[in-house]
Amino acid sequence: MEPASRTPGVLGLQVLLCSSLLLNALLVAHHILSALPAPSELLGAASNGGCSLSWSLQAARDAESVAATGCSGHGRVFLDGIVGEDGRPGCECNTCFQGPDCSVRTPDCTVDADRPHARPLNQSPDDGTIHCQTMEPASRTPGVLGHHVLLCSSLLLNALLVAHHFLSALPAPSELLGAASNGGGSLSWSLQAARDAESVAATGCSGHGRVFLDGIVGEDGRPGCECNTCFEGADCSVRTADCTVDADSGDPMFLEPYWMRHAEASAVVFSGWNRMSYRATDGRFQSVELERIIKQLHRAVGNAVADDKHIVFGTGSAQLISALVYALSPDSNSGSSAGVVATAPYYPAYKTSTVLFDSRENHWEGSTATWANASGNSTMNEDIIEFVTSPNNPDAQLRKPVVGGASAIVDHAYYWPHFTHIPAADDEDVMIFTASKLSGHASSRFGWALIRDEKVVQRVNDYIQQNTMGASRDTQLRMLGIIKSIVANLHGKDDIFAFGQDVMTAKWRKLNAVVSRSRRISLQKIPPQYCTYLGKVREPSPAYAWVKCEREEDGDCSDMLLKAKIITRPGDWCGASSRYTRISLLKSQDDFDLLLERVTELVDAEKDTTAGSNSM
Repeated sequence: MEPASRTPGVLGLQVLLCSSLLLNALLVAHHILSALPAPSELLGAASNGGCSLSWSLQAARDAESVAATGCSGHGRVFLDGIVGEDGRPGCECNTCFQGPDCSVRTPDCTVDADRPHARPLNQSPDDGTIHCQTMEPASRTPGVLGHHVLLCSSLLLNALLVAHHFLSALPAPSELLGAASNGGGSLSWSLQAARDAESVAATGCSGHGRVFLDGIVGEDGRPGCECNTCFEGADCSVRTADCTVDADSGDPMFLEPYWMRHAEASAVVFSGWNRMSYRATDGRFQSVELERIIKQLHRAVGNAVADDKHIVFGTGSAQLISALVYALSPDSNSGSSAGVVATAPYYPAYKTSTVLFDSRENHWEGSTATWANASGNSTMNEDIIEFVTSPNNPDAQLRKPVVGGASAIVDHAYYWPHFTHIPAADDEDVMIFTASKLSGHASSRFGWALIRDEKVVQRVNDYIQQNTMGASRDTQLRMLGIIKSIVANLHGKDDIFAFGQDVMTAKWRKLNAVVSRSRRISLQKIPPQYCTYLGKVREPSPAYAWVKCEREEDGDCSDMLLKAKIITRPGDWCGASSRYTRISLLKSQDDFDLLLERVTELVDAEKDTTAGSNSM
């Protein structure tokens, strides 16, 4: 067949057809290749089982789902945003925009004209319209008609392939609805982060250590094992000979196995642009949703009346201790100074933080003993701030304020069912709680105070905003996920309080069994008590053992135990006699096993000494 005359229109049609067919081929190739795993996936960490994810998958999906919500380009959705009636966080709008999707411009608003805005592609600078050019039709010869048909088919295929490409990039409906299942929908930017997290978490370190994402990187470019006390080696498999056990720290590692079993429920993934601002929801420094879930936790556990109080977040309870002393002290212009007191034995930080700041508005006065006797005396005119720890650190006793007329700060760090019985919901004016003893996440540095008086709240907020501008927004997001998981499992088979109590009760029983054979050391007495949360009488499960050295020659109990290769916290640090010392039971099972070994050696040596004396 003779070729048709090559008119300019036909030549243009053929060029367009060839281009479209080439684009067909490229799009088909892209579709096929995109369905294959990337080389990095095939070469991924062996411990992660190829390209599949397990416990981090839902957290990664949640992060990508909220990050993909555009809010009309005038806002963002955040994982810790206020949850609506549909159970999902909604848009938080930029200044001067409002509405569910931030599409409504606020009338008469003061505009932030600091940031330039890019013009959309293909938009004319003159009239804002988008133009396209049309081609005059070529003459309709049969060959040209065939080219037209082929071209139209090719263009339609291109359209379908492009549409498929964009639609496949969107999260599946099950992801948008927060489905818990692992099926459906692919990940994009969060995939590598999730893989890295699962890879390090899967490294066992012989059961005596952990690998962390921020650990020291070795020659292979990957972080290595960080070993528990008294273990060493590349995989922490070597027991350090003649090791001294650290029983001083209140590091709550006993809850690590719980979170390892509940990895999916506690995992948090978020984008690099999440909560970059100083402020969170509604211009505040703290998450409204986290406030809500904390109050829900207190109602469910029944350990504190929270609904009629304000919540203030702090960088651990340490910051809140200083902030509350400042807030309850007289104004700097008054010329007076508040005395800070606590009943011995007390938590040493009450004294050290007050002395460290050396403020003219407050000063350390020591034990409550003097002030408790004088509190009924009408001549007592000094302002007193009393710290009350309940259950007490170090002896686990439940306490109440003893100085009449004092401003009490009730530290309830350990007032949770894994450490003590809960007789009733406490309703003091000022109460402190910390995540480190609730969930074990000491490194997150998160605590909160429940405060009744709005003026006190304002002064605490003033202190924290000047000091740190609130608790870390990243920390608040992590704690939101953690506390949601705790609340969801209360009174169930995965209840963190039931788990924690079982672990701590077992430790207390074993330590008591060994110490009961000794005449040299003794432990505090804690009777079984009824717990309203558990609905039954529970055995004691204290965070610390308050040890007394009974022999006259053991006047420094901490020093005596140090000679037995046990590091403890001396009693005189807590305002008590040096004949007492504190032993922490909060650390890992490795730490406790080594502690029990050293205490057993001490008690057995006492028995051998007694036997030798009798034989003489």
